[in-house]
Amino acid sequence: MTTSHLSRRKALSWLGIGAAVPILGACGSPAEARSYRVSFTEAQWRAKLSKQEFTVLRKAGTERPYSSPLNKEKRAGTYICAGCDNALFASRTKFESGTGWPSFWKPLSGGVVTATDYKIGYPRTEVLCADCGGHLGHVFNDGPQPTGKRYCMNGAAMDFRTA
Repeated sequence: MTTSHLSRRKALSWLGIGAAVPILGACGSPAEARSYRVSFTEAQWRAKLSKQEFTVLRKAGTERPYSSPLNKEKRAGTYICAGCDNALFASRTKFESGTGWPSFWKPLSGGVVTATDYKIGYPRTEVLCADCGGHLGHVFNDGPQPTGKRYCMNGAAMDFRTA
């Protein structure tokens, strides 16, 4: 290959990167960017939630793996949003994924919505509470049947209500 060919390829690569950075930076916007049924100011969310709940639900943080007591929860009941009490997952859809986070193969109808997030440089499907837009986790296509989905949720984003 000639030097001019390499220079052109390098220049085109830099142009592509330059064009992609603003686009990727605009993706994965905070939960507050949409309109949700339950809405509070940032100050109200901070007053309502624990520091960890606020970081996960409102700032799309991630708890340490294996740190949530909900990993070991085995009773019958419903997992609800820690921010607004919206019903998210039935206990019968929970499974042990080995990831260190509570995992489910199916959400309750109307419990969650999804968005594409690019926070780590490539697209992932972010899972949000349908009522308040709180960040719950991500969904992946490596779960068990019948759905093949793994809703990998932050335990700090949820509470458990027994049946």
